[in-house]
Amino acid sequence: MQNFSPQSTAFPALADFEVSDNAGRTLWLAAAVAAICGGLYGYDTGIISGALLLITQDFHLGSLYQELVASAILAGAVVGAIGTGWLSERFGRRASVMIVTAVFVTGALACAAAPDVGMLIVARVYLGLGVGGSTQVVPMYISELAPAARRGKLVTLFNVAIGIGIFLANIIGFAARDAWGWRPMIAVAALPAAFVFVSMFFLPKSPRWTAENEGLESAVAQLKRVRTSRKEIRKEIRKIREAAENVDDADRGWRGLRQPWVRPALVAALGVAFFTQCGGLEMMIYYAPTFLSDAGFGHSSALLASLGVSVVYLVMTMLGSAIVDHVGRRRLMLLMGPGSVVSLLGLGLMFAIHPDKGSVGSWMIIVFLLMFMMFNSGGIQVVGWLLGAEMFPLSMRGTATSLHAATLWGSDLLVTSTALTLVNLISLGGTMWFYAGVNLVSVAFIFFLVPETRGASLEDIETALHEGRFRPTRGRTAIVEA
Repeated sequence: MQNFSPQSTAFPALADFEVSDNAGRTLWLAAAVAAICGGLYGYDTGIISGALLLITQDFHLGSLYQELVASAILAGAVVGAIGTGWLSERFGRRASVMIVTAVFVTGALACAAAPDVGMLIVARVYLGLGVGGSTQVVPMYISELAPAARRGKLVTLFNVAIGIGIFLANIIGFAARDAWGWRPMIAVAALPAAFVFVSMFFLPKSPRWTAENEGLESAVAQLKRVRTSRKEIRKEIRKIREAAENVDDADRGWRGLRQPWVRPALVAALGVAFFTQCGGLEMMIYYAPTFLSDAGFGHSSALLASLGVSVVYLVMTMLGSAIVDHVGRRRLMLLMGPGSVVSLLGLGLMFAIHPDKGSVGSWMIIVFLLMFMMFNSGGIQVVGWLLGAEMFPLSMRGTATSLHAATLWGSDLLVTSTALTLVNLISLGGTMWFYAGVNLVSVAFIFFLVPETRGASLEDIETALHEGRFRPTRGRTAIVEA
């Protein structure tokens, strides 16, 4: 990234700028359109559960190739998350969103047209580049557009969209699988991706990236499209300038992440990212029908329960998105985390005692499963992507968010590839207790190491890191109070 030139750091005059009457609507539109990428991520990762049976029949797949088809997108996502960090720094957040959506379009069509299983696996890896890239750049793009008071709600639109994508994938997988066939089920994702690609031409650039690469005058031009008053713009551009004046070359990119003053943010954001995926939720989304079938539920009942899991995920992420700016990130995770622990302990107990089919115990399995989804998706799942988008300084934000997204996807791959092995080693009940322990550790981690960022601007957070105030405190936010 370029350094601010002397001309760009001169405070721009705002008299010539008229604030748009549609600034509030433009902000919401930009956030909503970009968040559709989350829906594509949810759909493209979720649809394979409904399509895999048909793919297996067409290509006569054994278990090894079924696992490769399912997991190929995760391998691509790790690479995409890391690679998009460079793109977002070099070409900007908006341009990177457009590149990612182009990959979604071509990847979905390539998967649908694959003539054999080898080409399907390659196409799924390629599609994964878009999935991983979207999780790196979209939360960051929205975070840099949003004012501090609404940043949580706007960034977590990405989470809501993921839930919508997973829900639609479950609906289509359950109701339209036989009527459509697997190729149209996969190809349909190209349509919303193309819509986002075209729409991004008309949406604002990130003011933070623009300030550092094109100057403060250009940043003001972008801010005036998404802020409702000159006072807001003047205050925000001053903070951007002040933060930029403290940046040197040692604070940029991968070198910047090695700076001691950045370490508290790195530990907090990457730790929450790890626990977001390794707490068991992804395991439930992928394997709930398998677990319930092993517990004696019929195939249709297991699929309906899986649909219920996606409904709870969607509803709770919507509720979490609505309240995260009022309750706070840290408090929301601490309120919901213990519920995840208790739910998994109960679920493990039910699996351990093997209740008879149709008994109260068998239905308690469903109750505890949905309780876990409620607490986990309404707590740490809401915050996991958000923290990575707001905790890191501008000079290294692209690199840091790529590492954050790669941590999420790497953790997802770890859980997905070991869940059934863990069940075989310590039983289904023991696996639930293991994940209960992981969730308990996550609560302790958040309590001791994750500060509250509610109400703090991105520049406030960066200043707190420089001054050593980035720490959890009781009853107040140390980030905005010296």
